[in-house]
Amino acid sequence: MTEGQFGRRALLQAAVAVPAVGAVVTTTATTAAAAPQTSDPGVPRFALAVLPDTQYLFDEDSSRPEPLRETFDYLLRERADSNIVFMAHLGDVTEHGSEHEIGLASDTFEALDGRMPYSVLAGNHDVNGSTDDQRGDSAYLRAFGAAAKRFRRMPTFGGASPDGYNSFHTLRAAGRQWLVLALDWRVSDKGLAWAQGVLDAHPTLPVVLTTHELAWSEENGQAHLSDYGQRLWDRFIKRNDQIFLTLNGHFWPPGRTVLRNDAGHDVHVHITNYQDRYYGGAGMIRLYRFDLARGVIDVETFSPWFLRRDPHQRNPLEAETIELTGPADRFSLEIDFAARFAGFAPVTPPAPRPAAAVIGRDTAAYWRFDPSGLPSGGPAGAAVADGTVVKDLTGKGNDLVVHRLHGSGPGALTWSPEHHPGAPAHASLRFDGGKAPDRGAILEAVRSAPINAQRFERGYTIEAFVKFPDPFEGDHAWMGILSWEGRNGDAGKTSGWSPEEPTCSLNLSPERFLQFVVYPTDRDADPTSWSHALPVGRWMHLAVVNDSRKTVVYVDGSPIARNPTQPSKGITTFGKPFVIGATQFAERFSQGFYGWIGDVRITAAALPVRDFLTRF
Repeated sequence: MTEGQFGRRALLQAAVAVPAVGAVVTTTATTAAAAPQTSDPGVPRFALAVLPDTQYLFDEDSSRPEPLRETFDYLLRERADSNIVFMAHLGDVTEHGSEHEIGLASDTFEALDGRMPYSVLAGNHDVNGSTDDQRGDSAYLRAFGAAAKRFRRMPTFGGASPDGYNSFHTLRAAGRQWLVLALDWRVSDKGLAWAQGVLDAHPTLPVVLTTHELAWSEENGQAHLSDYGQRLWDRFIKRNDQIFLTLNGHFWPPGRTVLRNDAGHDVHVHITNYQDRYYGGAGMIRLYRFDLARGVIDVETFSPWFLRRDPHQRNPLEAETIELTGPADRFSLEIDFAARFAGFAPVTPPAPRPAAAVIGRDTAAYWRFDPSGLPSGGPAGAAVADGTVVKDLTGKGNDLVVHRLHGSGPGALTWSPEHHPGAPAHASLRFDGGKAPDRGAILEAVRSAPINAQRFERGYTIEAFVKFPDPFEGDHAWMGILSWEGRNGDAGKTSGWSPEEPTCSLNLSPERFLQFVVYPTDRDADPTSWSHALPVGRWMHLAVVNDSRKTVVYVDGSPIARNPTQPSKGITTFGKPFVIGATQFAERFSQGFYGWIGDVRITAAALPVRDFLTRF
């Protein structure tokens, strides 16, 4: 190979898992007692470590395993904090594949045995450039092949091809299982048939494919399939939608590209190799940090060995090779994981929950907009007429009646099947309120509703599912989500922002900050909570929780920062109606709410997050 085009190194990692099917996907793998697990398979963030070509660290009498030992030590030290679940080596472990080199490499890898799961695959230098995976016995196979006890003792090890040169691991991370497929640098037809059998036996698992040669890169980081890589792509990768990320070494410089598979989905193809750099790459690794909450994979590349050195004693080449920050070495991938995996692992949305499942002893009122609460709802976009009654499903008499504001037209309030994925009811109301001119619609409690005068002095929880349109068009500053009508001045309050505002309201500021303002029953004050800027285009669960001492506002189960420490007990209600869809000022409604509102529940107690309408 030529230096300008070739190199070798790319890798990956994945985490803890259940023992899977064994060799040839038929033999059960032996699981030995492993060290206590230090990664967390439940949190939405985890990291896969990728280790490319280490061959210049294992080169006969020039061998220098120290950098790799420090890399492994780093992974073990950081495993818990970074939730590193797996390490993948991309081949060319050694320079010549000799007994001496392989033995030294095997001894070095023992640092991970029983402490972190990993995969290794053969590069051309590990098997002296011999042809495909039907080559038979080798020093590499005896140390790192399927027969090696080191893999069969790993809880992630799923099995290997009959020749022993190809293997797979199943891992559990971010609440789901993943599959890492480690293929020889030259996979035979038999090897490809085995690999297809592995995927067929695990049809719902997203797959990271690791191999030694697949793509090469131009100096600008643009990757292209090699001739052999094209064969692997055509015959295997593009036909299997489960494969969303490939990692290879062999060539340098590093690079990446995105290819489209037969299902029309993206496959990220990455080359990682640093053997051409100072000290043969010095055990440089990549961390692929998966974040399913944000929908990204953040990638960074660095040498733990150089990082460990005293900064005052690093030589110039060490100092400039500590980490790589170019576009091929440090970058982020945006991936909608649910959408990308939907073709083979569709997410089954939760079924609607009956009202009885979310009404407890302390539930003061509960409204929803499916047929149980709004029999006249639907079809999508149908106007909800004035005078329509939304039933309080607790049976406590807190029914709501639809009223349009300022003579607004039918479109001011319509029925929608849209809903938060965790909402009990699979329906909502679409409010089209706004200014210039003022318009909108409200749901107003009947005059006899107990909620109008309920003071909640033992605590309360107010919950609502809300979604703002994207784009968020027009001026909607200070629009109300829900409130009690009236003036706090009429309740004897004198120290608030204005005596004209109501005694309790949940609103949106011009910056889309959520504002909850309440006038407690036990003092003349208006403790106010302020959130961050709320997003548009997606559903949120909002909750206001008061334990009769203080108030905490939550957005999607997360407490906001600006909750006041000022004491607050109860809500100063005095018989004025409770309202969804707007907030009065000086006993007059101006604009109405703009967006969707789903289920609303008020509880006469402070609920913990685990008991919210949606589960986080």
